[in-house]
Amino acid sequence: MKNKSFFLFTLLFFFINCSNNNYSPVPRAYFKFHFPEKQYEKVNFEDNFLFEKPLYSHFNYIDKRSFDLEFKKFNAILHFSYYPLQNNLSEHINYSDYLAYQHDFVADAISEKIYTNNQKKVYGLLYNYDGATATSTQFYLTDSINHFVRGALYFNFEVTDSIDPINKFLHEDVRYIIESFDWK
Repeated sequence: MKNKSFFLFTLLFFFINCSNNNYSPVPRAYFKFHFPEKQYEKVNFEDNFLFEKPLYSHFNYIDKRSFDLEFKKFNAILHFSYYPLQNNLSEHINYSDYLAYQHDFVADAISEKIYTNNQKKVYGLLYNYDGATATSTQFYLTDSINHFVRGALYFNFEVTDSIDPINKFLHEDVRYIIESFDWK
């Protein structure tokens, strides 16, 4: 009988304590990252174009048509490909669109931002991805006559929401690179 009373008392205790309906949402939180100060230096790639890269990125020359900016601290790479135009601008734009929308089935959303700088003759399109995609930012730049450059930011690990602050930080760098871009 004592065991039965103890069991009923314990069961009643749990039911009373479990009936608390006060739900309080947990605020969204991210890991704390220490970001370096934004400082840039000029890069001249194969006498085709100039831009400013972050000091905390490492320039990895691949060949005369491609290179990477490696962000070791963030385990990310911004890959660049250069193509001299030979009356094939639409071909390069279509291929860039094709590559950009390869992530459509995984991305929650893809936004496009047109970039135009008539003074420097730099025109392009910036793609931003929401969701867990292999790339968070892609772009292309052209003078529409002689030069075409394509870039894509990749992380060397599975992308989750927890890297959102890093993604935003590096996205600012990509925008700065585009703004500083100039043809030779």
